[in-house]
Amino acid sequence: MRFISFRMLVGEKGKYFAMIFGLSFSSLLMALSSALFVGMMTRTVSTILNAGIADIWVMDPKALFVDDVKNIQDTQLYRVRSVDGVKWAVPMFYAMLKVRMPNGAFQSSLVLGLDDATLAGGPPEMVQGTLQDLRQTDGVIVDVEGAVRRFGTTNAENGKPRPLRVGDSMELNDHRANVVGLAKVQRSLLSQPVVYTTYSRALSFSPGERNMLAFVLVKTLPGVDAEALCKRIREQTGMGAFTRRQLMRMTLIYYFRNTAIPISTGLAAILGLIVGTAVSGQAFYSFTQDNIRYFGVLKAMGASNATLLRMILLQASVVGLIGYGLGIGASALLEYLMRNTLVSLETTWHILVGSALAVLLICLGSAAVSIRKVMKLEPAIVFRG
Repeated sequence: MRFISFRMLVGEKGKYFAMIFGLSFSSLLMALSSALFVGMMTRTVSTILNAGIADIWVMDPKALFVDDVKNIQDTQLYRVRSVDGVKWAVPMFYAMLKVRMPNGAFQSSLVLGLDDATLAGGPPEMVQGTLQDLRQTDGVIVDVEGAVRRFGTTNAENGKPRPLRVGDSMELNDHRANVVGLAKVQRSLLSQPVVYTTYSRALSFSPGERNMLAFVLVKTLPGVDAEALCKRIREQTGMGAFTRRQLMRMTLIYYFRNTAIPISTGLAAILGLIVGTAVSGQAFYSFTQDNIRYFGVLKAMGASNATLLRMILLQASVVGLIGYGLGIGASALLEYLMRNTLVSLETTWHILVGSALAVLLICLGSAAVSIRKVMKLEPAIVFRG
């Protein structure tokens, strides 16, 4: 019966390919929109991911998310260090500054100042140079994507554009900065270039303000509960203290509630579900309707309703598996082809499982309509002239 079921399915090539196309397009749209959502939301917490060494982030208590920087007093650093359970605490500078290139062009950039002594919170991966090179005179490290896309300069030999390289220089607030390294970092939501330097040098780059300290990065002592330490820091300093997980959750919730990212990507996923249901459901029902006489013959020959049910479910499973595989494969191919673009796509196992469940739902819904028709079928229909 399985062979007969499969032959019936592929015999109607037009409807067979229509069902596969509908499910493939549905899987592609759902997976792609979900991957775009995950990629964009991951970028909102890029600052936290890039400084993965810190267990706790101390910041202004009224800050709504990680990039909502409200500078605090420098003395808060020493107060945090005095809290029981803190292994070490270091300052971090955070500001959006305009960088002037040798050709006179300006580029808004995220400047991060690291603790002069430890350089804690530096980039996760160095492409060229080392983190210790920041201790060179006027040294800065630039993210490699920014060096290629935003900080490109002109080749002095032939006048053609080229990426920023180690040894080049730039200006931040009329201060010279020498590029001593290139780093690979998680890009931000707006893909601003990231510039790393030391904390003291960052203060000289930035226009003077009364408070310049953005974050205090904290490492807990072994065996100390991070959430309990956050509570003690809040009680003793009056500052906001969050674990990495808490700060990421707070940032994601802010963007989820206050931006159109979830709505826009969610609508695309819902559209994929609707398209897949409409196209595949109609094609599968039409396929069953055209083959109703064959089901009638089988029923007249003694095939039970359970047997016919298994045949229909097998047909739905075949088109569902092929359609899901083609859709997810196309999504993975697009993600690979766009890996070096500004578009952020990130497929997780949750997306794969969710898309599979959605395709299963479409197939079951399509099969349910056809099953109802077959279950009510009278075998005598095949003898009507």
